[in-house]
Amino acid sequence: MLEIKNLNVHYGVIHVLKGISITVNEGEIVTLIGANGAGKTTTLRAISGLKKPTSGEILLNGKNITDVSARDRVKMRISQVPEGRRIFSTMTVLENLELGAFLRNDKAEIAKDLEMVYAHFPILAERKKQIAGTLSGGEQQMLSIGRALMSRPRILCLDEPSMGLAPLLVQEIFDIIKEINKRGTTILLIEQNASMALHIADRAYVI
Repeated sequence: MLEIKNLNVHYGVIHVLKGISITVNEGEIVTLIGANGAGKTTTLRAISGLKKPTSGEILLNGKNITDVSARDRVKMRISQVPEGRRIFSTMTVLENLELGAFLRNDKAEIAKDLEMVYAHFPILAERKKQIAGTLSGGEQQMLSIGRALMSRPRILCLDEPSMGLAPLLVQEIFDIIKEINKRGTTILLIEQNASMALHIADRAYVI
């Protein structure tokens, strides 16, 4: 489904990614692990269209999308859960989730997906009118994942979903990731907790 070929990315003169190549097959959970500063987040930013590669190719179902805008990649159903959650903290939980479906106009299906998110994360249903910035760290992570799911992604890119969470919450988040995958969403996972990531992944790359 997703193929990266000889990808090079620079930040100014700093050569962050040096010719990496990975593939993600439909229905898989693939994890990308490595030390801080190795380029894991940069890889996801390139896949999402947020960072333009210096050279190399990104293919989606065989189509070269290297020069496609980030907005259009969301339309192609590539969605990212960013490191640090990046929720809209002054908006309500419901408004955050609705923003995840910003590029969609199928209201009936959006309503179904909202119920699906609430089924995954019942606490979000309970707190849908609450200001998102007042949620706990674990609840904000659930909201960030739920927001991404509202775009109905075929590929969900997760950047450090367990960061800063208590062990019990980490297990809950990983259980939910497995359930999302079982429902048909392909997942590319970046995670510092290598043992947890390797436990649920079909394949792994070390960078």
